[in-house]
Amino acid sequence: LISILLASVGMVAMEASAQELVAHRGLHTDKSAAENSLAALRAAQAAGAYIVECDVNMSSDGELVVVHGPWLGKKDDPDRLNIQRTDIATLRSKRLPNGEVIPTLEEFLAVVAESPATRLFIEVKDHATPQIETEVARKVVALVKQYKLQDVVAYMAFRQHVCNEFVRLAPSGAMVFYLGGNLTPEYVKGLGYSGINYAVETLKRLPRWISEAQKLDLKVGVWTINCAEEAAWAVKSGVDYITTDKPAAIERALQ
Repeated sequence: LISILLASVGMVAMEASAQELVAHRGLHTDKSAAENSLAALRAAQAAGAYIVECDVNMSSDGELVVVHGPWLGKKDDPDRLNIQRTDIATLRSKRLPNGEVIPTLEEFLAVVAESPATRLFIEVKDHATPQIETEVARKVVALVKQYKLQDVVAYMAFRQHVCNEFVRLAPSGAMVFYLGGNLTPEYVKGLGYSGINYAVETLKRLPRWISEAQKLDLKVGVWTINCAEEAAWAVKSGVDYITTDKPAAIERALQ
C-alpha cells in the first residue's frame, strides 16, 4: 500500500489502495498552481503524490515545453498561439493562469531531480510528422539522461511511432505506455511496450483487456478519473495506475 501525504493541500495523510495515483498535469487544485506548471509539480511533490503526469510539445525552434497544447489561449482569443508553430521566446512571453511562464522540459526535470521520489510520466503530444516526433523523442530521452532520471521517468504517447522511438532510444527496461486505446494488449506486448494507459470509457467497454494485459506482464493505467464511482470501478478492476485531476479527493474516496 502507498501512503500519500496530503497535508500541504489541507488534507490529512491517508493510506491509499494498491493502485498508484497519477496527478494529471500536476497538482493544480489550488489557483496558485496551473496545469503543467512548476508550481503544480512542486505541489504534487510536497503532497507526496507518487507520480506526476505532464505534456510535452516542441516549439517551432526546437525547444521542448511542458504544456498541453496544441493551442495556447481560448478559441476567441485573437492572440491565440499554436504551440508547435511558435518560437520559444514568444511562448515564454505569455503567462499561465497562475502567472508563471510556460516551463521548458529541462526546467521541469530539474525540479523533478530535486525530489526524485515523485516519479514522472511524460506524454509526448502528436506532432506534424514522424521526423519531428523522432526528434522530440530523442531530445526527451537525452534530457532525462542528463538529469539522471532514467529510473524515475516513464514515457507515453498516442502515436505508435513515438512509442516505438522511445523503445528504440531509451535505455533497456524503460517504461513506455501506449495511450491510443485501439491496440489489444497482445499487440502492445509484441511492440515491446510496457503497458497500456487507456481512457476509462475504453476499459469499461473492454474490461477483458485489463486481465489480458496483466497476464502478459503489462501494466494498465486508466484516465481520467475524477469521481468516486469511477475510482471504485478502477480499483475493483485491478488497474495499476489511476490518472486523476483530483488526487486528494480520489484518494479519500478509495478509503
